Amino acid sequence: MKLDITPSEKELFEVIRLAADLLHQDVYVVGGFVRDRLLGIPCKDMDFVTTGDGPDLAEKVSQLLGPEASELSVFKTFGTAMIRYRDLELEFVGARKESYSSDSRKPSVEQGTLRDDQLRRDFTINALAASLQGEDRYTLIDPFNGVNDLTKKLIITPLDPAQTFSDDPLRMMRAIRFASQLGFQIDPETLDAISAMRDRISIVSMERISYELNKIILSPVPSKGFLLLEKTGLLKIIFPELEAMKGVEQYEGYGHKDNFYHTLQVLDNISESTYNLWLRWSAILHDIAKPATKRFEPGHGWTFHGHEVVGANMTAKIFRRLKLPMDEKMKYVQQLVRLHLRPIALVQDEISDSAIRRLLYDAGDDLDDLMTLCKADITSKNPDRVARYLRNYEQVISRLRDVEDRDHLRNWQPPVTGEIIMATFGIRPGRLVGEIKTAIREAILDGVLESDYDQAFAFMINEGRKHGLEPVQS
Repeated sequence: MKLDITPSEKELFEVIRLAADLLHQDVYVVGGFVRDRLLGIPCKDMDFVTTGDGPDLAEKVSQLLGPEASELSVFKTFGTAMIRYRDLELEFVGARKESYSSDSRKPSVEQGTLRDDQLRRDFTINALAASLQGEDRYTLIDPFNGVNDLTKKLIITPLDPAQTFSDDPLRMMRAIRFASQLGFQIDPETLDAISAMRDRISIVSMERISYELNKIILSPVPSKGFLLLEKTGLLKIIFPELEAMKGVEQYEGYGHKDNFYHTLQVLDNISESTYNLWLRWSAILHDIAKPATKRFEPGHGWTFHGHEVVGANMTAKIFRRLKLPMDEKMKYVQQLVRLHLRPIALVQDEISDSAIRRLLYDAGDDLDDLMTLCKADITSKNPDRVARYLRNYEQVISRLRDVEDRDHLRNWQPPVTGEIIMATFGIRPGRLVGEIKTAIREAILDGVLESDYDQAFAFMINEGRKHGLEPVQS
């Protein structure tokens, strides 16, 4: 069976073949490119294994490709090199065999054959290869029946799975990631080995774990990956806050929904409309504080008061522990977690313009994403209730549009700044400046004032006088 190669790929492969011939090396395309080509999935990463030195081959290929080959990166310590060529990433590595110690996922490496290199691959579907040389070029080399496993949509290790996961515990996360990304099943023996070896994940850096976790989150149906993480026991180790959401407690005839499965449904819902990783993270974390805020109120049932505020605070701690970016991305997720109840709270017989203005002001550029999250949060199994919630949602959307068109409050700032307040009254920066500025903002949001400089300035003078201030003479 030969790979179906496009003309542009054939042109590239011929350059790589020529470079290998000049260096008297054998070269093969392996792994993900071969797998994805057989599945009909576009692939921008190509991995090449050579029986010689990987960086030497990469340098020769880079020379032959000329100016279009940019950013040649050589990692001599690992025996690898990477070239960016057009919109592709080409990685070259020397064929090797590996052995592991029990307390590290960093192997001892020595030069090997193609078969040695295929034996060290994580799964049979990733151990596929094709030579770029000779009469058999582009013919599949499939020692572990990976093509058959692709057909069966099966994730299975080429060797004993317990040994595979002991050697490199990150492969447990990768198994679940591929199952989630591709919609495959994990072989039962392989799945059992993940459960048995789950504690080995503790020797893997959190950065590597989070990389795989983000890939799961970006899967077409990410709940599949999270259910496997929960089933194998990995979730409790790497993301205990999400695991803690499982279960339903009954008391005096009152129960509550299982917030773990609700969260996964919200994540799947939002994934139908966005590929934004951080918006998907907001779906995961929107109810993360419910276990911490759960209380039973006699005659009323279970409550989760303030879970949106506590959840926003937990977001920073979770991002820090998972080594996720502590920058605007984290603040964006925090904002959506903090505000996720606000639009629903606006659903009343009469929604005040003031409440709408405040939501527009507080959400700013994130308003559309917030509303996407709120819509995804509708998960009731009762179709009548879902229909009612969707009508309420559309009602809020309509009012938001009306007020925004009229008042233009998204990313709005009060017309009187702190600098104007200080210059008018001759005061220094401090609490009083903030109080006056807040009073102006609140008056405009409440509809007492229009967002007009002259009105706001006059209001500022009155507010200053309440604090014993008078305008300085210019």
